[in-house]
Amino acid sequence: MASMFTIDLHLDLSMNALEWNRDLRLPVSEINAREEGRSDLPGRGGATVSLPALREGAVGLVVATQIARYVAPGNPLPGWHSPEQAWAHTQGQLAWYRAMEEAGEMQAVHDLASLESLLALQGQGLPAPIGYILSLEGADSLVDVSYLERAYAYGLRALGPAHYGPGRYANGTHASGRMGPQGVDLLQEMDKLGMILDATHLCDDAFWQALNCFQGPVWASHNNCRALVPDDRQFSDDQLRALIGRGAIIGAAMDAWMIVPGWKKGVSLPAEMGCSLNRLIDHVDHICQLAGNTRHVCIGSDLDGGYGREQCPYDVHTIADLQHIPGLLRARGYAEADVAQMMHGNALRFLRDAWM
Repeated sequence: MASMFTIDLHLDLSMNALEWNRDLRLPVSEINAREEGRSDLPGRGGATVSLPALREGAVGLVVATQIARYVAPGNPLPGWHSPEQAWAHTQGQLAWYRAMEEAGEMQAVHDLASLESLLALQGQGLPAPIGYILSLEGADSLVDVSYLERAYAYGLRALGPAHYGPGRYANGTHASGRMGPQGVDLLQEMDKLGMILDATHLCDDAFWQALNCFQGPVWASHNNCRALVPDDRQFSDDQLRALIGRGAIIGAAMDAWMIVPGWKKGVSLPAEMGCSLNRLIDHVDHICQLAGNTRHVCIGSDLDGGYGREQCPYDVHTIADLQHIPGLLRARGYAEADVAQMMHGNALRFLRDAWM
C-alpha cells in the first residue's frame, strides 16, 4: 500500500542541528555513524530523524520548534542565565531554518496561502521541500511580551508558554501554580496576533487558566493520556475533554516514558517494557473514545526530542516508520477515512480553520 501523507505536530529539528550538531540533510544512518562511541548526550548514535527520513516516510509538513529555556539561580534544569541569551539562541535556530529554505530543503508555512502552495507542490509527485510551521516551545526566550510581535513577523505561528519546571510566563511539567500578569498578557497578545496556543507542558493550574483566558485556536502538539501513564506530563481525561470541547487537535507523542507506565529513564529499554507503536495506539484510541470520533487525534512524534532509539517504540528505527501507524489503526477497526484524518486530515482542517 502506498505511503500516506503525514503531518507531524512536533519536531525539535533546529535543536538537533545546533545543540546536537547533526546535519539533518544526511540519512539517519550517516548521522548515527558519525556519533558512534560518543556519550555526551542521551541518544547519541540513536537518532531517528533527518530530512531524507521525513521524505521516505511521506512526512510532508511538520511543526518545527525553537526552544531555549531561562533558568533562575537555583533552578537545576539546563538552560540560559538570561532571557536575552535565550532569545539569541532561538535566533540562531531561526537562522538554521532559513538556511534550509535557501538550500531548497524546507519551506516555511505561515498562512493559508503558503499552506495550499506547499500542498499543491507536494501533490505534483516531484521532489519537494518539507513544509514547516514555526513554533516556540516555552516562552522564556521572549525578553518581554513585545518580543512576540517581532517573532510573529518572522513567522512564529504557535507557542507553548511553558516547558519543564518553573517558567517566566507559565509553570510547566512537574511544577505548579497559576500564571501571573505577564503570562496573562502573553495570552492576550497571542489572541491579538491570531496565534495558536500549544497547551503541551502547561502545569495543571496554568492549563485551566490558559483555556479560560485564551480565546483563539488551541492544540496539544505532543501529549498522551494520564489515564494510561500516570504523570502530570500527560493530560487527564477532564483536560482531554476540555481540549476536545475547544476543537483542539492532540498529537500522539513517542517518548517511551509517555507511552508505557513504569518506565525508568536511563534504565528501562523499549523491548523489555513492551513499548511499541501498538501501545501508542492505546493512547490514540483512548482519546477517540472520549471524543466519540477521530477528529482530534494527530501525530506529534517528538522523536529525537532529547532522546533517541533507546527511549522510543522498539519498532521505530527512523521517523519513516510512522508509516506503520495506518496499518495498526486499521487493525483496531478504524475506517480508511478515519485513518487519513488522524495522519493528516485533522491537522489540515485545524489549520484551515485557524487561518481562514
